[in-house]
Amino acid sequence: MIDLPFSTALISAGTIALSEIGDKTQLLALLLAARFRRPLPIIAGILVATLLNHAASAWLGSLIAHWLTPEVLRWVVATSFIGIALWTLKPDTIEEDAPLPAHGAFLATAIAFFLAEIGDKTQVATALLATKYSPLWQVISGTTLGMLVADVPVVLLGARFAHKLPLKAARITAALVFLALGLWVALRGIG
Repeated sequence: MIDLPFSTALISAGTIALSEIGDKTQLLALLLAARFRRPLPIIAGILVATLLNHAASAWLGSLIAHWLTPEVLRWVVATSFIGIALWTLKPDTIEEDAPLPAHGAFLATAIAFFLAEIGDKTQVATALLATKYSPLWQVISGTTLGMLVADVPVVLLGARFAHKLPLKAARITAALVFLALGLWVALRGIG
């Protein structure tokens, strides 16, 4: 296998971009865009919240990778990726009447997005990617880029075109990516 420059970042970005489609944080981005109609502060809020959340997740994933034996880690990661594949098939929903902070668009987005991302499949996937791939900064930058690739068009286009996105096909594709990652780790191990 050829080791391309920034391959960790590219794998991380693609994995997260696919898994974010139809996710509750993408729906939140849509609601924020409809409410505030100020794309740049919303995008900046998503960037800050994702960087903070995914940095913590990747660090934790890397830390866990050092605690577990390679064989145990292999099966934890493989099982988790396959679990996320199944989780990805379930569409997320978000309450449209959910209260958003009454502050500006940037602060409201950063707070709401950070909180919504806690325990989300993209956060779990970030931690799992950090157990398998390095360097850590590429995992973090890649997963953050993946979130932006999936969420920025939603913010820019808003509710106008959201109903035309093929969310079911995107969920199935994301599930297949996670399944492939899980099977790859199960068969080939970590590293």
